[in-house]
Amino acid sequence: MAASSNSSLSGSSLSSDPEDYQPPIWKSYLYQLQQEAPRPKRITCPQEMENRPKYYGREFHGMISRQYADELLAGAEGAYLIRESQRQPGTHTLALSFGHQTLNYRLFYDGKHFVGEKRFESVHDLVTDALITLYIETKAAEYIAKMTTNPIYEHLGYTSLLKDKMVHRLSRGRTEPRRVTFQRDEKVHTFRGPHWCEYCANFMWGLIAQGVRCSDCGLNVHKQCSKLVPSDCQPDLRRIKKVFSCDLTTLVKAHNTTRPMVVDMCIREIELRGMQSEGLYRVSGFSEHVEEVRLAFDRDGEKADISAVAYADINIIAGALKLYLRDLPIPIITFDLYSKFIQAAKIPNAESRLEGIHESLLQLPPAHFETLRYLMAHLKRVTQFEKDNFMNAENLGIVYGPTLMQPPEQNALTTLNDMRQQKLVVQLMIEHEDVLF
Repeated sequence: MAASSNSSLSGSSLSSDPEDYQPPIWKSYLYQLQQEAPRPKRITCPQEMENRPKYYGREFHGMISRQYADELLAGAEGAYLIRESQRQPGTHTLALSFGHQTLNYRLFYDGKHFVGEKRFESVHDLVTDALITLYIETKAAEYIAKMTTNPIYEHLGYTSLLKDKMVHRLSRGRTEPRRVTFQRDEKVHTFRGPHWCEYCANFMWGLIAQGVRCSDCGLNVHKQCSKLVPSDCQPDLRRIKKVFSCDLTTLVKAHNTTRPMVVDMCIREIELRGMQSEGLYRVSGFSEHVEEVRLAFDRDGEKADISAVAYADINIIAGALKLYLRDLPIPIITFDLYSKFIQAAKIPNAESRLEGIHESLLQLPPAHFETLRYLMAHLKRVTQFEKDNFMNAENLGIVYGPTLMQPPEQNALTTLNDMRQQKLVVQLMIEHEDVLF
């Protein structure tokens, strides 16, 4: 990306018409400040310190006073040393000269050096990053406070992909649209080389952990800007490395489908040749073959071969479907709604109990709701072959309860105590699928 002057966006055309859109010019003011920041100057100890920790170098001066550290630094901008605290022996302090004063930071080491959230391979890198941050925040505090007021995000194309996409609640007596929203999977990221924020167009300063990156769509923004970015993430298929253990909403949005391909393909195969199989979903398929199916989906996606030629035993396909649902990082019935479903199942009155489950279903994310609806319709069809497969709604509830519902705290005692309610929730969703969905 080419840097430009600080006037940046003021002269660019940000038309609302996509055809008239001109790419933004990245703002270089903060980049220029980073280039101007003081460079670290290590003040070395003239003598070898016997008690020097092995992870420090000659910048360690042993147990010296603050006043003596000030004299050694001599006000040289960017000069630094490490001393052992006189008040708390065994602890260490980074003394850094900046702004004509000495700044003292408690210094820690756990395999990496740190004074705050960021962790560094060397003290030199830590000081470099600190000087950049101190310099920029001193010189451009007012600029930084205002840099989110004129975002370029709306003009970068991320929002246009989902601008008109809507889904409707599939519920009784309610037809209002619900906009698809998606919580970004943002993680603190270290960018190699200069990077600019795709929300405010400003430089992302620092040596490491300069901002956050969405692992689904690749959006790069400042940490403070990430709080302002809309939840309209459009995952990039190139970033989806696997099918199993991938977030459900991420997967369906990346593939532009309403349900995961695994669910569609496995159910289609089971309904084609397995509905009369005794103990369907209760009988386990050979684990090695189930793992083969998982690998096939991760490798080949919708081209995975799960036909009778490849896997004659339908229990392998049924096992793969259960494994997919069980391995979701966020279960079909999401962690935040788990307790609502459990409490609904405990309601004594049958009609009120169904109403409680129905209200909880309406709060599920769209991809979770649609996947669950499709699965329950399938399981209801499975019960229609009960004379052959011996699988009624209660039996399927026992199998699928722990698969679709997992307590957020992953407590074994909680899971044991909730098993009856888990089974009942799934049983009722199968029996009343036409009403609840």
